[in-house]
This record gives sequence, C-alpha cells and structure tokens, in this order.
Amino acid sequence: MNERDSEQVAQMFTEGGYTVTKDEFEADAILVNTCSVRDQAEQKALGKMGSMVRHRQKRPHVVYGFMGCMAQSRGNELFDNIPHLDVVVGTQKYHKVFEYVDSILQTRMERRMDDLKLTYKGDHICDIDEEKDSQNTIKDHTVESIEPATFVSIMQGCNMKCSYCIVPDTRGRERGRPIADIVEECKDLVARGVKEVTLLGQIVNLYGRTEFPKVDGKSPFVQLLEAVHAIDGLERIRFTSPHPIGYRDDLVEAFTYLPKLCSHIHFPMQSGSDRILKAMRRPYKNEKFVEIIKKMKAARPDMAITTDIIVGFPGETEEDFMDTLNTVKELEFDNCFVFRYSQRRNTPAADMLEQHSEKTKEDRNQRLLAVVNEIAQRKNNALVGSVQEVLCTGPSKNNPNTLTSRTPQNKIVIMEGNPDRLVGKIMKVRIDECTGFTLYGTPIIESIED
Repeated sequence: MNERDSEQVAQMFTEGGYTVTKDEFEADAILVNTCSVRDQAEQKALGKMGSMVRHRQKRPHVVYGFMGCMAQSRGNELFDNIPHLDVVVGTQKYHKVFEYVDSILQTRMERRMDDLKLTYKGDHICDIDEEKDSQNTIKDHTVESIEPATFVSIMQGCNMKCSYCIVPDTRGRERGRPIADIVEECKDLVARGVKEVTLLGQIVNLYGRTEFPKVDGKSPFVQLLEAVHAIDGLERIRFTSPHPIGYRDDLVEAFTYLPKLCSHIHFPMQSGSDRILKAMRRPYKNEKFVEIIKKMKAARPDMAITTDIIVGFPGETEEDFMDTLNTVKELEFDNCFVFRYSQRRNTPAADMLEQHSEKTKEDRNQRLLAVVNEIAQRKNNALVGSVQEVLCTGPSKNNPNTLTSRTPQNKIVIMEGNPDRLVGKIMKVRIDECTGFTLYGTPIIESIED
C-alpha cells in the first residue's frame, strides 16, 4: 500500500517537471513514506531521515519530508526530533505533497540567489487533517513504473478496532472509490501493457460496505471483482488483504466463476487461540477461520494461502501459542509472515498487563518459523519437475541477468531468457530446481502467447 501511495506522489512530481532520482545526494527533495505497523519500521525511518542532516552543509536548499502513517500519528513532534525536517504530510494528504514541497523549494531557490549561507528556518509544513474523498486521489501511475503486474488502490481506511493496530488512527475510516473509477483506471493500465492488477485495501473485502448497496446478494467487493474481470486484455486479478469478517459465501463462490482471480489469497489469521483473538478484538473464532480456508480450497483445489501471525501478544500463554502452532500444522499455509508483537502507542494492547519479554517473543517466533518454513519448502520442492503457468514481470531484483515471474499461486519462478520477448508474457515453465522459497525454471517457448 505504501508503495502504491509513493508512486502516486512520484507521478505528481513528474507532472510538475521534476525527475525522480535514486541518488539522494543529487536530489532537491527527499521524502520518506513511513509505516507504523511495527516500532522497527518507525525507528528505521527516523534513523534514515536523521542521517540526512549531513547533506545540509553542502545543499542547504534541499527539502526533507515525512509522509504516511508515522507522519499522521506523530505530526508536529517530528520537527522536534529532526530539526532539518521541513514537511510532515498525513495519509489523507498525499495529493498535497507536491504543492507543499515545490512551494518551499522554489522559495529557497529564490533566496539562494541572494545568500548562499541561508539556513532556511520557519518553512515547516505539517498537514495531517482529514480530507473528504482523499481515497479518490490515489489513481495515477508513473510511466516508468508500469509493469506487467501493478497495484490499484480501491479504498482507504479501516473501521476495525484490533487492539494491537494503529492503522485506524493513521488511515481514518473506510472510504471506497466508485467501481466505475476503479474500472477505468484498470482499463487504462491494460492499454499500457498491464496483465495483472492487485486490488489494495486495508481490509479489501469490506470495500464499499458502508457506501454501496448489495446487488443480487453480492457485496460491493464481489461486484467490483466482476466488473474488473470483464475488462478485455486483463489476465489476472489479485487482492490484499482480506479479513475473515468480510469473507462471505459470495466471495468464496466468486472463485468458481471468475477464472481471472488468481488461486492465491493472503488471509491474516493472527492467532489460533480464541482467547487471544478476543483480546486482539478480532471478531471471529479459530473454527470460523479454518472453515473459510476449507471453503476456499473446495472452491479452488489449487488454492495457495498465505497468512500473518503475531506471537507474544500480551497474555499469550504457552497453550495459546500451541493452538496457533497446531492450526498452522493443520492448514499448511504456503507461507506465513510471523511477527513478534510490537507495542504501538495509543493502542489498547500497549497498556495490557502480561507484556512478554523479547526473549519469549523471539523463542516463539523461531519455533513457529521452523514449522512454517518446513511446510513451505516441502510444498515448493513438490513442484520440481512440474509445468507451471507464469507471468514474466521483469528482471530479477537479485540478478538482473535473469527474469522473475509468478504463478497464479504467487510462487516466484526465476528463469533465463530474452526480456524483450518474455516480459509481460504468460507462458508455461518447467520447474527445474527449488531453493527453499524460490523456484527456478525453463520456459517452454512454444507456449508463449503472440
């Protein structure tokens, strides 16, 4: 989601005549888009921005800014912690970032003509106010970022009140974009070569529940899936992240008649203990979560499911942890992102008694990861020798001389080949090797679409 928000901001700067650079030492404006899900993410952002003070002496005109969730939650206090910071913009004001940065930069460049030694104080801007219809401002894509697979934001905000989560305070309440607007954005992307879109929402399957009516018993989200599915030239649809509370039978059934929906869902479980789920304010029981998983696998026998789990939540006993561990063994997720509980200020869980030590959290983290990794690697090893259908998305990040691709189950397949011929193509690949979570394959050239 932050990646998509950053792309929107970058496009506004491009339209304003700026050029995006990967070299911070030549930039005139440096913006850090922040996350507040875990304390580690905030500390990393603060450390990065703090280290940039060394640029001030040689390039005093440069504008520095924080965007996103941490900016929203901390606001003006960030200026006290980082004196060279100029702009703090919250999650509903991404469309204002260019205006704020450009105005400061232009003023500084004019002053610079008169006095190169100016230190430029008093230019601070902090905007973390709510803004009506801000969800409709995340809709533009930079030309350079258009790849065969891309993200489309369909909503902002979250109405859930999970006791560990700061997101409702930083992203605001749920606000969905009109289906027609989302479809037009997807059509434009397809016309520019996109083959796969991932629909983004904080709780994506609750899209439009407070704004748009059900039609023929179908939720607004299923209506959206049907509308996007009807776009000619679009080959694949993904979405993230759903919540069990919004996973109704109409969504399960959609996987039986919408073949463009990929056979993969990322479905956060968080805990396998009913007692801990209640403390987390997750309004479902483990039995319900397991039931939904079984329905999804019945609808799509080749369905791959990944999940998020928090270990070391306040008050979690060894028995609670074993409930989680046993559920993971039962469901055999294709992958699982395990997080040690992180206290977030202004959340109910932060003030709960029985906070665990880092040692306990790390011990449970490692024990769960050992099970998760064994299951995931066993499943991936079983694919060696099989033929899989993949979408080639471009050069591999780790080795630009190879290409990366993904199966409908979201398995990464690395292969060699001519990028001019293969990127953006859906093809068959024979899986030759597996190294844990990464598959290596050989394209079956005859199957490449024209």
